[in-house]
Amino acid sequence: MTDDDTTPTGRPGGGLMCLVTGATGYIGGRLVPELLDAGHRVRCLARTPGKLRDHPWADRVEIVQGDVTDPDAVARAMRDVHVAYYLVHALGTGRGFEETDRTAAQVFGEQARRAGVGRLVYLGGLTPRAVSEAELSPHLRSRAEVGRVLLASGVPTAVLRAAVIIGSGSASFEMLRYLTERLPVMVTPRWVHTRIQPIAVRDVLRLLTGCATLPREVNRTFDIGGPEVLTYLDMMRRYAAVAGLPRRLILPVPVLTPGLSSHWVGLVTPVPARIARPLTESLRHEVVCRETDLERYVAGPPGHPLGFDRALALALQRIRDAQVTTRWSSASVPGAPSDPLPTDPDWAGGSLYTDLRERDARVGADALWDVVEGIGGEHGWYSFPLAWALRGWLDRLAGGVGLRRGRRDARRLRVGDSLDFWRVEEIERGRLLRLRAEMRLPGLAWLEMHVDEAGAGGARYRQRAVFHPHGLLGHLYWWSVWPCHAVVFGGMARNIVRAAERAPAAGGPGGPNPQAPPAPKN
Repeated sequence: MTDDDTTPTGRPGGGLMCLVTGATGYIGGRLVPELLDAGHRVRCLARTPGKLRDHPWADRVEIVQGDVTDPDAVARAMRDVHVAYYLVHALGTGRGFEETDRTAAQVFGEQARRAGVGRLVYLGGLTPRAVSEAELSPHLRSRAEVGRVLLASGVPTAVLRAAVIIGSGSASFEMLRYLTERLPVMVTPRWVHTRIQPIAVRDVLRLLTGCATLPREVNRTFDIGGPEVLTYLDMMRRYAAVAGLPRRLILPVPVLTPGLSSHWVGLVTPVPARIARPLTESLRHEVVCRETDLERYVAGPPGHPLGFDRALALALQRIRDAQVTTRWSSASVPGAPSDPLPTDPDWAGGSLYTDLRERDARVGADALWDVVEGIGGEHGWYSFPLAWALRGWLDRLAGGVGLRRGRRDARRLRVGDSLDFWRVEEIERGRLLRLRAEMRLPGLAWLEMHVDEAGAGGARYRQRAVFHPHGLLGHLYWWSVWPCHAVVFGGMARNIVRAAERAPAAGGPGGPNPQAPPAPKN
């Protein structure tokens, strides 16, 4: 077993065909390689198969395009499947998300039964004791209902219920991490005293993988958790100790409701309020395992399940080593646009506004590409940092993702990665990076960066911002921000080229820089 936070030891593989939904998400993207390493075959059902293209395991799986609410797509994906993993849900509080979850689960269960699938596996949320379903948060209530729908499908089902998952890149871990690191003195809501049984992502994956070979007669829920029951207050103090931080002063107050708590979390951490809200609502009630029966079927090696401090240490090590394979932001943001950039010759859907910038660089294309692929996150956006920060804060106030999601990897991007308030829509290594905006806008927006070879060992940088307005408000928005383009987009093109020209010569053609140069502060 390797010493990381994602690689469990599974049973010897039986060559089962496993269908994985949610492979573009946090857990699904980590489960796929574990199933492959256990000797199973894997098929993924994905709305946007292109998001899986750059994963290191992409050429080892089958991919079916479709949505879990589409019976025809699910039926195609279920053919010859032995085990089907249901790892999708609408993490949000938007109107109608519970109905969407219910419909998707019904379609999935029905198509699995028709296809003769031998087992369904679902990862849901741990529900509190002695609390009626009416008292649960909409998020937990919907997850519980999905579990019931799958258990009633006529296909043997294992419903795994977890509380807080501790692993590099998980939403729960990043919320804990940023709250503890950024606030040495905290005024916190009452839920910091709620008892929780966290579990390491490594153990979640071990148990999910082991469920593939459960006996056929098993059709039930399983509570899964680590060996310790802690309060959130304990977790923050333990995090500070493991991370080598001074002891935190934490002052719980009774006035922070789940709604206010979610906005507080959204301001302090990269997790936006609409994702933080279901997480904080889930912490209002005690979430402790009633049983740990699954360990009898899927026994782990010595030292498992992992203790809380060990899980933290492994997650922090993965972050330091830049080996975070998936993040909470890997999944699509609820309500975010997914429209591809319309091609200019065939576009007949209305107006497209563009801002085009071009500059020549006195370095090779490889050196220029290093800067392009390293954009965002800690490196910034190479122009007027205050304007970018202000746009991020405005997006947060409007309920958007803001500018603080950062990057999964400081050096490499792949299709589907979140990048601050953008998402990577296309990448042609060394030539093209196209980003689609996920900020709140009265329209759709893209940012393209091209790198081309030029004469005498130089390169040409081309940058295009594209906006498709929605209605009159969209047109007004474009023209209201148009005067800023020369500063923001013009400065961006100029400073990207300058950064490439100033980079160490060793990072030029022949290999990428270990780290892209920092953005100029102007």
